[in-house]
Amino acid sequence: MERFEVKRGLVKTNGGNAGLAKLGSQYFNDVSSGVAGGFTASFGILSLIEANYSEDGKLVVEVEQMKGQDLDEFLNSDGGRELAMESRKCWAGFLDEATGYNSKQRGDKAKEAGKKISKAKSNIRLALKMIEMSSSMTQETKEEAQALIIEVEQKLEEGNGTRALSLSVKLSKLVEG
Repeated sequence: MERFEVKRGLVKTNGGNAGLAKLGSQYFNDVSSGVAGGFTASFGILSLIEANYSEDGKLVVEVEQMKGQDLDEFLNSDGGRELAMESRKCWAGFLDEATGYNSKQRGDKAKEAGKKISKAKSNIRLALKMIEMSSSMTQETKEEAQALIIEVEQKLEEGNGTRALSLSVKLSKLVEG
């Protein structure tokens, strides 16, 4: 499963998950709307595509691509290579429209999100070390820090690096000051 950042306001502009299904039908075959929103589809070498917008405004996709013998047979069939290239082109076009970002921008957003997650984890480790080493920190501050650590870890599990980072900065200020 992959999660992609979506340009602010685009989910609403596209019409949410219903609009995403409509967009999917422009690029893929056998599109069916999901019960919880979004859609499932297929196209060429992409044997299964499931996509929806999450509650936090990210594009969540699950993609299965042909492999092994099936892929060999597909590529060696009449027009198979061209359809495989068309599959990749449709996938890229869909992602561009569904996220509002081109391929390079999606990569940059993913790196940015990775940095936020890394920094949040680093701030947790630093806070734990400060709690362990401090002799002057009050029990109340330690408990408040532990509660913040739990909250940061929860945001990390949810994949919300931006919120995790902001909470971890608050945590750092708490244990340092």
